[in-house]
Amino acid sequence: MEQTISYLRGDATAPQGKGVRIIAHVCNDLGGWGKGFVLALSRRWPEPEAAYRRWHRERAGNDFGLGAVQLVQVESYLWVANMVGQRGIRTGRSTGVPVRYEAIDTALGTLGGHARRLGASVHMPRIGCGLAGGRWERVEPLVTARLTARGTAVTVYDF
Repeated sequence: MEQTISYLRGDATAPQGKGVRIIAHVCNDLGGWGKGFVLALSRRWPEPEAAYRRWHRERAGNDFGLGAVQLVQVESYLWVANMVGQRGIRTGRSTGVPVRYEAIDTALGTLGGHARRLGASVHMPRIGCGLAGGRWERVEPLVTARLTARGTAVTVYDF
């Protein structure tokens, strides 16, 4: 059954509701974890950062790269989805934005499969729209197509 995205004021690292929940966020493809939403995740749980750094370090032998998803369990009914949807990071010299909408789309498709398998709802900030420099008008239709249109409940948090 098709769902609609719910918007809440609050903290995406404290997802509302019952049952299995997945907190989804966008990471870069450089192995960097140190600014933005990831800091809030790391304040709560060490596992997502440790898993992401290991995934990047061992990338020669795994699927790490744009569009990939890593699910990390942090509590009995709570997972964090590290989604690689950003090429590099923004620096003083960079032109353009690091967000890669195609990679976010691919990652959301994979995430949707995980959510259905786990019977989970998905919780996120406005992914790809902070440090990655993306626009929610471009990301929201991807979330709708890959998650809510396929029956996965999604809550987006504005801090």
